[in-house]
Amino acid sequence: MRHLMSWSLALLWCATLATSVPAQPAPAQPAPAQTAMTDEHKTFYALGLALSQSLQGFGLTAEEFDIVKGGLADGILKRPPQVEVQEYMPKIQALQQARTAVVAAAEQKAGEAFITKAAAAPDVTKTESGLLLTTITAGEGATPTAEDTVTVNYHGTLIDGSVFDSSVQRGKPATFKLSGVIKCWTEGVQRMKVGGKSRLVCPPQLAYGERGAPPRIKPGATLIFEVELLEIAAKTP
Repeated sequence: MRHLMSWSLALLWCATLATSVPAQPAPAQPAPAQTAMTDEHKTFYALGLALSQSLQGFGLTAEEFDIVKGGLADGILKRPPQVEVQEYMPKIQALQQARTAVVAAAEQKAGEAFITKAAAAPDVTKTESGLLLTTITAGEGATPTAEDTVTVNYHGTLIDGSVFDSSVQRGKPATFKLSGVIKCWTEGVQRMKVGGKSRLVCPPQLAYGERGAPPRIKPGATLIFEVELLEIAAKTP
């Protein structure tokens, strides 16, 4: 999962790059009438959504967003910039880091309360790393190692119950090498047998940590997965 900073800074660069070439201010345009969106309009709207996702880590207020929109407008419409982008890039990075830390602290606090409650439930195993594992269905097949490639069905949610990723909803199992995923999966799936299904509660240090996986997974988020181990790929001789 790509880091938030790479997206946010790249998009801010795109919005302000044109300001390096002075140009006459664009004439004011009347606000478009609110009509049904064409497919082209929807494409531009989707572009706006993509930009919003890249900026989520900044936790902008409505007032701050109005200022950001001013910078976007000046950059895209090639109007004279009010600040030098190069000068403010370190400050953008510092702002992103500070805002991310605030979000991560809040998420981690909520996650700790969730984990404390979840750990008290019957049949829950808490490992030394902090992983919570509950066996839903005991498998009868082989147990994978970290170097194995496995095929699984999974359903991933946040602690508020919202779904962020699900092979079940897509209707297609996922196949991957067990050493190439988050630590929670690498550890948890090695405690399963083929044919089994388990619930994994993953604290942030076993998931995406303080960086998160924007836009759906916030920094410091605790994740919950229901995982069904379908198959272990045969090793190539």
